[in-house]
Amino acid sequence: MTAASTTPILRDVTLRDGLQLTGKLLSTERKVAAVRALISAGVEEIELGSMARPDLVPPMANTLEVVEALTEDELAHCWIWVATPGQVRRAVDAGITNIQYCLSVSDAHNKANIGRDTETSMSAFPESFDIVRSAGGRIQLCLATSFTCPFDGEVDPQRVLAIARDPRAIDADDIVICDTLGQAVPAQVSSLIAAAAETNRDRRVVFHGHDTWGLGVANSLVAASAGAAVLDGALGGLGGCPFAPGASGNTSSEDLLFATRPEWLTPGTFADLVELSESITTELGEEPRSKAAQGARSKAEAFPWVIPTT
Repeated sequence: MTAASTTPILRDVTLRDGLQLTGKLLSTERKVAAVRALISAGVEEIELGSMARPDLVPPMANTLEVVEALTEDELAHCWIWVATPGQVRRAVDAGITNIQYCLSVSDAHNKANIGRDTETSMSAFPESFDIVRSAGGRIQLCLATSFTCPFDGEVDPQRVLAIARDPRAIDADDIVICDTLGQAVPAQVSSLIAAAAETNRDRRVVFHGHDTWGLGVANSLVAASAGAAVLDGALGGLGGCPFAPGASGNTSSEDLLFATRPEWLTPGTFADLVELSESITTELGEEPRSKAAQGARSKAEAFPWVIPTT
């Protein structure tokens, strides 16, 4: 991305997708502090949790407590993951109206992840849409396994586009295209994002990439060039899907920010985010995977993005 081009928005997904595989629950206070630190730094959008059953995804157990602790202005930056109209209603009743309704393009993964086939999830979207719109909120249609499925292999791009163009979902505010396993290559990402963007120019396309095969940043950058307005990333490259064997960390938020250089990002705010990332990964006992964060701790102190040693 160049300074003259449109810079994509980062949505930080640390507190949802980033925590899913850790098996550890961050306290409500810790999550609230992280949301506020991200907003203070300049991050415009945050995925703060999910309505998944806590017995299945324990790190999400206190999501509604986090929602309750945040102000209305803070919640305006935040999205919550849901998979059923009942979860949508609970989230809206709790006070959050930016809803990410997720289903998998692959029936096999949708059954493993949500417990039903893709068409059943899709048929419930209009009800979810109506609940959100009645509350004055926004809703995204999130398409997991848009490139490959851990059970069925390659996913036909036309199946993805058929769902994106489905009349039942064409009025969704955003469409989220997910490389759940991180197995896509840039040519595939560019082609599918461009086609998805063409289906409805009034909604945003979000690209959710993983770095399992080392192409998270490359895929995200070509997605932005192809029309994605928002890129998902997690601090330290945390994350993955507990119901998708072979899925590992998200594309690192630090790496995406260093690559795209939004106007609000300065060496100082970047250092703050690196330190936030380090504190979270340390608390979780997770190995940080961000290359940009590693570079920021190098000895090349003439480079302004390196964090000075004290």
